[in-house]
Amino acid sequence: MKTETDTEKSIEIDREKANFHYDVDYKHDAGRGLTEDTIDYISNIKKEDIWVRDFRKKALKVFNRKEMPTHWASQDLDSIKFDEIRYYLSAGQAPKRSWDDVPDEMKETFERLGIPEKERNFLAGVEAQFDSEAAYSNVKDAVSEQGVIFVNSSEGLAEHADIFRKWFGKVIPTGDNKFSALNSAVFSGGSFIYVPPGVKVKHPLQAYFRINAEQFGQFERTLIIVDEGAELTYMEGCTAPKFETSTLHSAVVELVAMKDAKIQYITVQNWSANVFNLVTKRGMAHEGAEVRWIDCNIGSRLTMKYPGVVMKGEGARGEVISIALANDGQHQDTGAKMIHAANNTSSNVVSKSISVGEGRSTYRGHVHIPKHLKGCKNNTECDALLINPRSKTDTYPAITVRGNQHATQHEASVSQVSEEQIFYMKQRGLSEAEAMSLSVNGFVNDLVREFPMEYSVELKRLIDLEMEGSVG
Repeated sequence: MKTETDTEKSIEIDREKANFHYDVDYKHDAGRGLTEDTIDYISNIKKEDIWVRDFRKKALKVFNRKEMPTHWASQDLDSIKFDEIRYYLSAGQAPKRSWDDVPDEMKETFERLGIPEKERNFLAGVEAQFDSEAAYSNVKDAVSEQGVIFVNSSEGLAEHADIFRKWFGKVIPTGDNKFSALNSAVFSGGSFIYVPPGVKVKHPLQAYFRINAEQFGQFERTLIIVDEGAELTYMEGCTAPKFETSTLHSAVVELVAMKDAKIQYITVQNWSANVFNLVTKRGMAHEGAEVRWIDCNIGSRLTMKYPGVVMKGEGARGEVISIALANDGQHQDTGAKMIHAANNTSSNVVSKSISVGEGRSTYRGHVHIPKHLKGCKNNTECDALLINPRSKTDTYPAITVRGNQHATQHEASVSQVSEEQIFYMKQRGLSEAEAMSLSVNGFVNDLVREFPMEYSVELKRLIDLEMEGSVG
């Protein structure tokens, strides 16, 4: 009889770490379906200014008018029943500044996920969102004394409208796509961050998004503005319990890096397999600025996410580093968009995907360098690893370069786990699952090093868990 090692036991405990939910007595429930009455309900609860309500209603018209995406991932979208989704759920909480004040069921949720411990150990501030609203939002005194603003989006709208409204919807217009329009109509929660000129935030700020309810849509809206010469690292984590019915997550994230500013945005998602994760993320980099996305996608039924950077100022730089793992019944449709809009701008895209069982991964990229620019550079690398004969992967890079004063390069590879390598490791005492995990971690190791240590350890554990059921 096989005896579990300590590692296997710890992994088995972590397997269901995020798979739990609580019965919550929701004070505010907009009901199922999406109409102008839904918008009025949300705006009334939030006591929003008339311009916000009008913005939402215009977005609803755009959403109703726009067709579903028509490319090859869109067939999975047909099972989303928009009239059965609940678009706003809240227990009526205002974001608390102390964990002791957070309602018990929410506090226990985030304690089981380790959020307070992470805040104490290495974060400068945390926001924890539970369904439609933030349950906890706090930034450490040393950071707030530097003039850094870190609140949820509702507070940003209400308390910092002069900064918020200037950039809200400017990086990602409402009509960008059907799901950005949906978010614009019903957005709730998300982070608003402003970093003053010259301030370099030493420790990361983090948000954690938790879906607790069934047949629910979470639509957080994040806006981050880093002023001239300032620097910020922001991290987000996402989980949801397993339900038989579909859950929708459709966020919009807008980043603005002013002259010589730097933004690093890190995501590790571990959605359950019933979640449709349809997200629009884009940054704008002004002169000499840098926007860097580091993205890890594990879980969900379908993820469609293509972080982008518009390099608006001369010498701006954009980068997307991404890892996607698709297991049975999952489609990771991910990639990057790089829009060069000034001279001497540079972009870098490095994407690695792993397809397990009958999982499917797709890289979809777009790089655009117009004719009138000079001295632009792009590097795109797409590497895919297939674990089983039934695994699928697609690579669809679209690189449009006009003029002859630019430098671009593209590399793509598809490989399978070597049977000889697995045999060799098994001869040295590893199980087949352990050998597979070692191979996969070796495949993504150079990218995992880009994550903070706490996240890279968690990422390795998630990969180990995904590989446990991939053999046989």
